[in-house]
Amino acid sequence: MRRAASRVMAARALSPRPGSAPGPGLLDFRSGARLRDLQRLITELSAHEQREHDDQRALELHTAKDFIFSVLGMVQKLDQKLPVANEYLLLSGGVREGVVDMELDEMSVYARGTDYDVDYTLLVPALKLHDRNQPVTLDMRHSAPGHSWLSLRLFDEGTVGRWKDCCTEADHDVSEVNNYFFSPTLVSDWFHEALGSVLRELGRKPQRGTPRVEKLEHCGTVISIILAAGGSRVLYDVVPVVSFKGWPAVAQGWLMENHFWDGKITEEEVISGFYLLPTCSPTGRKENEWRLSFARSEVQLKKCISTGLMQAFQACKVLISKLLLSRTKAVSPYHLRSLMLWACDRLPHAYLAQEDHSAHFLLGLLDDLQHCLVNKACPNYFIPQCNMLEHLSESAAILHARRLSSVRSDPAEHLRSAIQHAGVSANLPPATPTTPPDPSSDPASDATHDHSLAQKLQQLVTENPGKSISVFINPDDVTRPHFRIDDKFF
Repeated sequence: MRRAASRVMAARALSPRPGSAPGPGLLDFRSGARLRDLQRLITELSAHEQREHDDQRALELHTAKDFIFSVLGMVQKLDQKLPVANEYLLLSGGVREGVVDMELDEMSVYARGTDYDVDYTLLVPALKLHDRNQPVTLDMRHSAPGHSWLSLRLFDEGTVGRWKDCCTEADHDVSEVNNYFFSPTLVSDWFHEALGSVLRELGRKPQRGTPRVEKLEHCGTVISIILAAGGSRVLYDVVPVVSFKGWPAVAQGWLMENHFWDGKITEEEVISGFYLLPTCSPTGRKENEWRLSFARSEVQLKKCISTGLMQAFQACKVLISKLLLSRTKAVSPYHLRSLMLWACDRLPHAYLAQEDHSAHFLLGLLDDLQHCLVNKACPNYFIPQCNMLEHLSESAAILHARRLSSVRSDPAEHLRSAIQHAGVSANLPPATPTTPPDPSSDPASDATHDHSLAQKLQQLVTENPGKSISVFINPDDVTRPHFRIDDKFF
């Protein structure tokens, strides 16, 4: 009995206590860095990376979002290809940040602070298959695990007619019925042309207060748009996708396992839908193959990940980005995201819930990634039979592992370098104003309008002490501002 009690006491002594920061004498065995110092550096880097937007920046981001959504509505009206009632998924962070699993080889290099201030990924369904009675044919016979062709053979004639020019046609079968396969490259080409057409038309008749398009670039199958709204430059990586309700059969086995989110969110929330992304496997046919994406599920799972682990993940992503991605883009931040999800399944919740143990988590993620490179194995979280590093050559895997080992040998120095770079980016001068002043406008009229707006704001502040007050201005009619007091609009 005494021996059993002694073992329990020893186990408790060795386990980190919830809420206790790393002691001043605790060291990382590999680098010799003090864990408390690493914890402080991670917190400082997180403060740079996740800085809050002030009211002006928030208003400019809102204006940019309204603009991009209105542009998509105009694209739908061009030839009625896009669904009339569409559902976009807006994700914080661009494709280059590993928000979704796409190949980065064809992506131009953009730098925060230099090229843009805030970035998003916008998934836009070209086809929306949310009717459970709609028969769908995912043809995986020609694809690597986690990828598929999409046949339109069972679709109605209207859908086939609208998208026929964005399909590749297979040989006639025995019934002499043409089989059309939805082509990710052709869909992306059409989407880029449609967006360009709408933006050019808007550029011919610019309206005051409307964001200015600084860049429109076709990067592989992603359309990158940089908008200047006031003093903010907003990068949208717009991705045409196919949207499904439900869950694919190829990922059914994953649902049968135990997961870290069990009991925290419902299974219905996790399996509400999935996407096909316009990217192929290293051995697939670019014009036919799509990649399965569970971005909607990942949004839900993120709710169950502790702040400490998310801080470690963000820091680790910054550390590996320049080291690995500046050369061959064989390893992406999405691989790191998958490792984080696997770690959540593998490790006890009580351990991962300790927000002041980010240093432990950062070192663990670096070790996990190096292990994956050495073994050329990084299973997709939702489809474990899909090895996302299978295409790597032995020499490339070892080369990346060696480069990663330099980070693991001195994580503190790399964190300091990342903090310095983040600070420099944050202090770069803001973008130029959205639109030049209209010479035909009356300065006296503008001054009167600004004065009355200021008076109205002052009155609201006086009458509503302690409440949050915001003003929203419609770019199409700046003379009619809308005020919000807490959650009420006026």
